[in-house]
Amino acid sequence: MSKIAFIFPGQGSQHPGMGKELYENCGSAKEVFDKAGETTGKSISKLCFEGSEDDLKQTVNSQPAILTASIAAYEALTQETGIKPDFAAGHSLGEYSALYAAGAVKLDELISLVQKRAELMNNAPAGSMTAILGLDEEQVNNLVRQASSAGIICAANYNTADQTVISGEAGAIEKANELATQAGAKRVIPLAVSGAFHSPLMEPVSEIYSKFVNDTRVNNAKIPVITNVDAQPTTNGDELAVKMVKQMYSSVYWKQSLDYMLDREVDTFIEIGPGKVLSGMVKKISRSVSIYNVCDIASLQKVKEALASRVSV
Repeated sequence: MSKIAFIFPGQGSQHPGMGKELYENCGSAKEVFDKAGETTGKSISKLCFEGSEDDLKQTVNSQPAILTASIAAYEALTQETGIKPDFAAGHSLGEYSALYAAGAVKLDELISLVQKRAELMNNAPAGSMTAILGLDEEQVNNLVRQASSAGIICAANYNTADQTVISGEAGAIEKANELATQAGAKRVIPLAVSGAFHSPLMEPVSEIYSKFVNDTRVNNAKIPVITNVDAQPTTNGDELAVKMVKQMYSSVYWKQSLDYMLDREVDTFIEIGPGKVLSGMVKKISRSVSIYNVCDIASLQKVKEALASRVSV
């Protein structure tokens, strides 16, 4: 039996103007932006609609902005269509939107939590991240092992079969970049980030963050969330809370999460939020599934028309 998965983008998907159309045309989307403004004490709508690329690149801004735009798109989609997913998943920050879609955390609490996560990550210990294209998982793991002689380093994001992001101390990343080039990588792309996210360097930050997670009510999810840290379905609220903390310093098993859902007959993926980065990753892993994104009125309408027969209202 065919199934639907909702997937949510993470940091890097932001762009000026995101969510503006939905805000202006969907009452449920406007409510999300207004709630985000009330909760954070700053105008998230103004940041999303009028903020510059440089403003939005700052971790402290991009995380709450992307979360808000994604959940606004989710609310618009569910209000307009009644589509109910079988699974939810999100890439790094996107996992928080997935938790909301699964009913695990209330909006105001989630926004507060992500704002705190953004502040902590914005001030994280110095480090570097690089995207390596054209090498497989085994090749990347080998060069990470070799580069570890120069410092702390790990594979941070397993995105597709030939796209992996590495993270760690600057010296180790520099050595790994050289090794990747020597190994025949198609591209070696240093990322503009403020820290070595999803690496052991984030463990001290995660310990501070855990206090805020513990103060947040995390309910049992209504649908399985395929979590980044292990690519496994999780519905228990206590487990989700533990994984939120662990995610900060653990690898993101995104390719493996997609494989899990594909193996369980998901034939339709809907990327909800700004950009189409995740849609591109799904296409690289499977050419046989249907992929949609919801980020504005036109894309919302396209999904509504395409999946009219599968809507449960």
